[in-house]
Amino acid sequence: MKQKIYQIDAFTTALYSGNPAAVCILEQWLDNQVMQKIAAENNLAETAFAVAKDDYYELRWFTPEVEVDLCGHATLATAFVLYNYYGFKENTLRFISLRTGELLVQKNNSGLLTMDFPTDDFIAVSEQPHITKAIGKKPLEIIKGKTDYMLIYETQKEIEAMQPNFHLLNQLDCRGVIITAKGNEVDFVSRFFAPQCGIAEDPVTGSAHTTLTPYWSKKLNKTLLTAKQLSERGGDIQCEYHGDRVKISGNGVCYLVGEIEV
Repeated sequence: MKQKIYQIDAFTTALYSGNPAAVCILEQWLDNQVMQKIAAENNLAETAFAVAKDDYYELRWFTPEVEVDLCGHATLATAFVLYNYYGFKENTLRFISLRTGELLVQKNNSGLLTMDFPTDDFIAVSEQPHITKAIGKKPLEIIKGKTDYMLIYETQKEIEAMQPNFHLLNQLDCRGVIITAKGNEVDFVSRFFAPQCGIAEDPVTGSAHTTLTPYWSKKLNKTLLTAKQLSERGGDIQCEYHGDRVKISGNGVCYLVGEIEV
């Protein structure tokens, strides 16, 4: 059976930057093992699969190694595909994830896509020597969210220069580690490491901004924020804090349209 597949660069307006995600719009769900094998074959940070149901789409995300609870850039990529290749016309696109719940994406007149995600639940924790050792530098603060640790540093220069030990990171009991600081030209910058999910450093991580946005909103005393993820590919994100929800906005660019054998 042939299946259409799209590769979208998310959180960018330029090809070969942002975060690439593969997207498959299915007529019905494939076997879990088949979807996992497709994600492994794609060898991208995420492959998204969606199935139409009544007035919404069910949505799931796979790394090359595991299914994950939430992926922002692959959600944005899926919305981009549905708006640009499947004739979706409404301003609001509704997704349902069995692991995360309802996720809404809106498209404005300029093509900017805005995702409406639940805010992460997080707490400040004491020093974590094993995490500090893995990252390579002691942070000012450590935050623990539902799936990730977030380490706060003083300057953007520190974030740019960080060279973590991925072997040690792979042994941590979390999805990944976010490092962040106040930005020089944007409100905040970040990087995201998740070798235990098969992703050494993620180019742009929408889901991490459900933790980053409320933290920096309170620190900077503002609800509208600009952000940049300082990976090699780089990505630009607009964030808006609404208490129990976070709006995360970005653009997308199509790199590839093709077919795979299933």
